[in-house]
Amino acid sequence: MKGPTAVIAEDEPMLRAEIRDLLRTHWPELEISAEAEDGVQAIEALERYGPNVLFLDIQMPGATGIEVARHASGRAHVVFLTAYDAYALQAFEQGAVDYLLKPVAADRLQVAIERVRGRLREPPADLNGLTELLRSALGKERQYLKWLTVPRGTELRVVATDEIDYLQASNKYTTVNTRGGSFLLTSSLKEMQEKLDPAVFLQIHRGIIVNVSRIETIYRSFRGSLEVKLKDRKELLPVSGSHAHLFRQS
Repeated sequence: MKGPTAVIAEDEPMLRAEIRDLLRTHWPELEISAEAEDGVQAIEALERYGPNVLFLDIQMPGATGIEVARHASGRAHVVFLTAYDAYALQAFEQGAVDYLLKPVAADRLQVAIERVRGRLREPPADLNGLTELLRSALGKERQYLKWLTVPRGTELRVVATDEIDYLQASNKYTTVNTRGGSFLLTSSLKEMQEKLDPAVFLQIHRGIIVNVSRIETIYRSFRGSLEVKLKDRKELLPVSGSHAHLFRQS
């Protein structure tokens, strides 16, 4: 008899790998049919493999987790993955099997596994009510990252966004500079900008976003261009001409 199958949909590669490894350890009989890094891939995997379980990030590029959940409604048991806990109660009330906050702890995932195992005896829930509720709630109040995970060797480190001094584009990657060190993310600067609160993180150059609370001094160079110095850092960050208006006095 074929065992249970699952698809993991999570746009952060390190987190996706961590969830996959935890599932293999705590639910070895579960076959992971596919992994998706965006919503479009998740929908394609859902159609192609017809998994019993979908571990689904709510906010992904391409198509949101809410749109993917609509496709999964009545077809797969859904466990939501998210950095926000604002909608956990609604998720449970409307049929989601579980709601895991990132980073996912092993003991918390074990609880989710037991819940899913219990639900596998039943048909997957109709999630249309939940997707409409989440869409409405997310539309009223945009949620921004409060923390992110960054690779440190073979491990992941959790960095609160208020620890970030600035982010800098590095080809297709992003360097996150904090008081505790620098870390390389596989997300582009544009992708990170969409996830960060614009009231806190200000783009001053095509390749640089700074934490406004970390700005100490704004200098004008002998050529007339602006440069930003951050607290407790020696480097000066350039302000491009198209962003100079952000620092003009009204």
